[in-house]
Amino acid sequence: MLGSDLVSEQQMGRIILPGGAGLVGQNLVARLRSRGYSDVVVLDKHRTNLKVLEKVQPWVVTEYADLAERGAWERHFEGAAGVVMLQAQIGGLYLSEFVRNNVGSTRIVLDAIQRNSVPYLVHVSSSVLESSANDFYTNTKREQERIVLESSIPHVVLRPTLMFGWFDRKHLGWLSRFMRKVPVFPIPGNGRYMRQPLYVGDFCDVIISCLERRTFTGVFNISGHEEIDYIEMIREVRRVIAARTAIVRIPYFLFYFLLWFWARFDKSPPFTTQQLKALVARDEFEVIDWPTIFEVRCTPFRDAIHETFHHPQYSAITLEF
Repeated sequence: MLGSDLVSEQQMGRIILPGGAGLVGQNLVARLRSRGYSDVVVLDKHRTNLKVLEKVQPWVVTEYADLAERGAWERHFEGAAGVVMLQAQIGGLYLSEFVRNNVGSTRIVLDAIQRNSVPYLVHVSSSVLESSANDFYTNTKREQERIVLESSIPHVVLRPTLMFGWFDRKHLGWLSRFMRKVPVFPIPGNGRYMRQPLYVGDFCDVIISCLERRTFTGVFNISGHEEIDYIEMIREVRRVIAARTAIVRIPYFLFYFLLWFWARFDKSPPFTTQQLKALVARDEFEVIDWPTIFEVRCTPFRDAIHETFHHPQYSAITLEF
């Protein structure tokens, strides 16, 4: 982050991360620690990923919590300085899961924030709200964001595009692990689906900037500044991890069928037919000058990919779905 690294005593108050054991949360905890924060609470219902966080960052307070149900976890909000709301159902086959974990949990977390007069909320939404996608994730994330915007809690809403980085259990992380295991890597159609990948490290710096200033309000589209076709992104990953797998294009409908067939045997598939539809939707998201607005660095894609797969500690850590 650009500018002064000084964090006031008030700013170093307790920060709560509902849903903080995933990609953004794990990266955010690491960066909060490097900036001097020492009172961070992560609430999540993924036991394995909580254990990963406890091992990598033993200083952080973690608690197993189903945020869609009221519980003792709400006590952490008393006296908190800020909340970064990260919980989200990203993949899955059933609408009820998305409604429960994206909408129901949000109502309960917002109630806990309001009852305890927490002064500031950073809500992590998604760029898909600006897309043409019509799926369980997009529709429930849209409802989640609406609930936040209509609340009286001081807040800022951030809409990141596809993210990658340390601890990536999906997206480029999963694709890289799959690439290391198979001789052939399939690409749907011609692979020319423009992406705007966002380095999660940069996104975490944006979040920290919001927490430390508490002056940002409204909705910000945090899109990757480089446009890159999906197939070129995969080729760059292959280069960085030195994989020897062949990248082969296959017809879209065959790819769709293979995902559908996979889902018959896997209740939590890493990639679904709905996500495939979103991949080929050809959406282009607004690019704002967020490095200047939030005074953070925008890491070039090539450098960010190298940091992702060559960090001496974090690159070897894999989260579960």
